[in-house]
Amino acid sequence: MSQYNLNKLFHPESVAVLGASDRSGTVACTVMENLIAGGFQGPIYPINPKREQIMGIAAFPSVTKVQNPIDLVVICTAIASVPTVLEECASVGIGAAIIFAAGGKEIGEEGALIEEQIRAAARKGRIRLVGPNCMGISVGAVDLNASFFQGMPHQGRVAFASQSGAMCSTVLDYGLGERIGFSHFVSVGSMIDVDFADLIDYFGNDPDVGSIILYVEGISNTRKFLSAARAVSRIKPIIVLKSGRSQAGAAAAQSHTGALAGEDMVYDAAFKRAGIIRVNMLEDVFNCADLLAKQTPPRGSNMAIITVAGGLGVMAADYLSEYGLQPAILRSETIKALNQYCPPVWSHTNPIDVTGAMNFADMPKLISICAQAEEIDAISVIFIPNGLMPPAEFAELLVRERTVTDKPIFVVLPGGEQAKAGRNVLSQNGFPTFASPDSAIRSFHYLYEYQRGLEMLTEVPRPTRTAVKVDREAGRAIVDGPLGSQRHLLTEYESKQLLSAYGIPANETYVAEDPIRAVQLARKIGYPVVAKIHSHTITHKSDVGGIRLDLRNADDVIDAFNQIKEAVELHAPEDHFGGVTIQKMVRDKGYEVILGSKFDPDFGPVIVFGMGGVMTEIIKDRAVGLPPLNRLLAGRMIEETKVFQLLKGFRGQPGVNIELLEEILIRLGRLVSDFPEIQELDINPLLISDRTAYALDARVVIGPPARPAPWHMALSTYPEEYEEEIVSREGKRVLIRPVRPEDAPWLTGFVVALSESSRSGKLVRPYQDFDDQFIARLTQIDYDRDMVLLAVTSLQGTGEIVGMARYFGDPDLIEAEVFVTIVDAWQGKGIGAKMLQLIWKAAAKRGFKKAWGYCRPSNEGIISLVERQEKAQIFPVEDGQRLKVLVDLTVFQQ
Repeated sequence: MSQYNLNKLFHPESVAVLGASDRSGTVACTVMENLIAGGFQGPIYPINPKREQIMGIAAFPSVTKVQNPIDLVVICTAIASVPTVLEECASVGIGAAIIFAAGGKEIGEEGALIEEQIRAAARKGRIRLVGPNCMGISVGAVDLNASFFQGMPHQGRVAFASQSGAMCSTVLDYGLGERIGFSHFVSVGSMIDVDFADLIDYFGNDPDVGSIILYVEGISNTRKFLSAARAVSRIKPIIVLKSGRSQAGAAAAQSHTGALAGEDMVYDAAFKRAGIIRVNMLEDVFNCADLLAKQTPPRGSNMAIITVAGGLGVMAADYLSEYGLQPAILRSETIKALNQYCPPVWSHTNPIDVTGAMNFADMPKLISICAQAEEIDAISVIFIPNGLMPPAEFAELLVRERTVTDKPIFVVLPGGEQAKAGRNVLSQNGFPTFASPDSAIRSFHYLYEYQRGLEMLTEVPRPTRTAVKVDREAGRAIVDGPLGSQRHLLTEYESKQLLSAYGIPANETYVAEDPIRAVQLARKIGYPVVAKIHSHTITHKSDVGGIRLDLRNADDVIDAFNQIKEAVELHAPEDHFGGVTIQKMVRDKGYEVILGSKFDPDFGPVIVFGMGGVMTEIIKDRAVGLPPLNRLLAGRMIEETKVFQLLKGFRGQPGVNIELLEEILIRLGRLVSDFPEIQELDINPLLISDRTAYALDARVVIGPPARPAPWHMALSTYPEEYEEEIVSREGKRVLIRPVRPEDAPWLTGFVVALSESSRSGKLVRPYQDFDDQFIARLTQIDYDRDMVLLAVTSLQGTGEIVGMARYFGDPDLIEAEVFVTIVDAWQGKGIGAKMLQLIWKAAAKRGFKKAWGYCRPSNEGIISLVERQEKAQIFPVEDGQRLKVLVDLTVFQQ
């Protein structure tokens, strides 16, 4: 998440325009005009060897001839010249550049080669790049318009970035017309350097930015993007309009899972996991940004619909239903309060249809009643033009008698000029307004999902019933064997063995190469049994007649063997036939579901859950998620499907063991996290009941991994390599391990138990105040960015927490702040010193160059450890009560 020199890009003190011109109609001329018209206060240096001045400003033949420092260079020359230009810029210390020219990778190999040369020159000179093939940037805080946009955006608190220049022009024009203000307006172009992740990190730390809007066509480094988004979305909303919602590519999949998990569903899952609001219409982008700037997200899904037009109220309720939501059910107390102001003919239910008999002057009182009602989370007010109160007068009434509440209020004023006048009044006074019920309900749904996403980022997942233990060595042997012989499809037997190695239950399955062995196995298992084709090449058994059910005796088994063999010879003579598998005919009652995974080229392994059986691809009831999973995430996936209504129990049928199903999903996520070789995996069906679960069929497709584990994942996984068992000075064994989200309750107890001195002691940030969000920040970490190590008394990793060490650092991996805290009863036993060494090593392994922290002068153990450390320093702090410790981490990287 590199941030170096981005201040020189977005807050430059001086700008050079290379290839500057005053020839009308050229990019170079428009850039110069925009810089001047925008009011940039720093010096502007036109660079053109053929001119002495441009637009009244002295020109220079090259950047090397400018005697003063230059922060940002805007390059208006052809793309072929850019590598040489960047070398010249690096020689005078220029920190950032914008490249307008097209002709990069979009034209083929020649352009890709030029881009690589540009990238190399920029890295060597430590120059940050926007572009090529972009329209430039605009930053309101410094009056910078280094672009060829058609104007300067209004100043505001929305940061906008787009891969599409055409979308930049559209959004800018829309913003100018609707007076929407932007803090930053960025056309990113080809993103050979500065990308969406860099921008999210930068905007997240910029106090001038209130919300972030991105127009995304594709994401190259998804792990970097999701890491930045997960960090920033907790503090600032990120709204994404993603183009390309097609299912292209799914048709080539070999498994049900591959066909179910289309590209767009994967993006949906990724955005949801990162706390991003994904919208589908340009109008919704600005509606959501406007809402978030003016009001807080709803705490729940229960909306009150106050309407003077019954039909529009019903439409609003219908739109809620499309998103699986319902209007709030009014309590009798709320109805009684509304009766005081509504006419007798009002609906007495929600939607609150007050009809035309309403005294419109009392409408604010209805809003106030709904704002105080505990069963209501949000309020929609629908008002139409009428002869009694024009919309503008109604808007002024709402402004004058504004209800103070933390519940969002959505005001809908449909219609033409009269309604628009009312919307303008409300908008100028901080009310989110909408021209139709559907746009209001869509925005409410987006904000509700955003709030749910934020809760998911901080909610503590329930622990699994038992530790998720796996046999990775057994799994490795199962995968490596076929892959070593250039075979990419595991047999059903091998697939179930792989699942069993990771604790995923499967019905017993045995291989019979001939009819005699098939009968022997059937007798061993006990009739009735099932026979299925055993093949290295056939993916879907039923397609070739490769399944025979309910075999009750030896004759049935022999006939089934021969029939399956003949069916394969008839339908797929070129395919491998290796006999059959014999399995117990499972008669347990339950529901069939599908669990699976596919490897997405951008996001790595993707988990799919839904209704199973042979009709799964037609019904398409499925949810998609990114591993690793915990109970909370697995539960959310299950709840998103229609089959969940059956799994809970339906019409007298018992519900299934949801906890067991969650654990199986967690184990599946662990399996595909450990094995990047898995390209596709199907468990279809998994038969789940109130007591048991069995994978009745399984299919795994493998291939050489594109990246080794865990770097094939879009999200960081639990880093087991940091687990280490240590012994205290008293001989007690302690396990030091990375923190997990499930540790939240125990970590809360740890912090509560600390004495005042321990809370401000060894390399520690004082815990003066803490809440659930504080604990969530410590437990729900991105291991790519931060590290928290815990010392626990149980070697199984679930005992009392007696110590904690943490580092967190800047995105450029230069410095990391480190602190260590030990519970009082365990101080002086060598635990703190060992944890400090381990957290230093973890920071060094991540790539940080230095670590720093504070300790008290009385802490002789820490001071002694630091003094023994090579290239470590200790400085007194001005307050006289602390010492600052600075450690060179490069000694751990040698």
